[in-house]
Amino acid sequence: MTKIASTPNADKTPSKSTAPKRALTPRRRAREYALQGVYQWLVMRRAGSLPNATLIAKQLAEDPAFARCKLDLFQGIFEGVVERADELDSLISPALDRPSNELSPVEHAALLIGTYELAADLSVPYKVAINEAVELAKTFGGTDGHKYVNGVLDLLAKSLRSVETKAG
Repeated sequence: MTKIASTPNADKTPSKSTAPKRALTPRRRAREYALQGVYQWLVMRRAGSLPNATLIAKQLAEDPAFARCKLDLFQGIFEGVVERADELDSLISPALDRPSNELSPVEHAALLIGTYELAADLSVPYKVAINEAVELAKTFGGTDGHKYVNGVLDLLAKSLRSVETKAG
């Protein structure tokens, strides 16, 4: 039997297909479902419908993977964003270069979620709130949408979490 020697440094970079996928944490999964719900709510609202947040949440909960999300986090973010959407948009607007209705619904939803966490959930460090919203935009948004989300939320963090941002 012939033994084939392996090359120690051959192709150290795994291809995308062989790289192990990182499992979603229950918290990340909750934010992803919240983004999907806020997205659906925004699209319906932009179309002139009156979106029903309860029905949207019920529909999302029908997905078998939903059982693996942190339910209280999902509910807090989704319901908080929907209930305070106008207030959150008024916080976001000064940091935008265009009206919020001209943003892609994914980026708008990520900004609403990030702004909600910055403004209403002080238990989430500002860097985590920004990073989570950026990751949502990377996963579901357009090519460079995450950069826009990052820039807007970074500006908002300076006013909404000034003490925390100055501390580092």
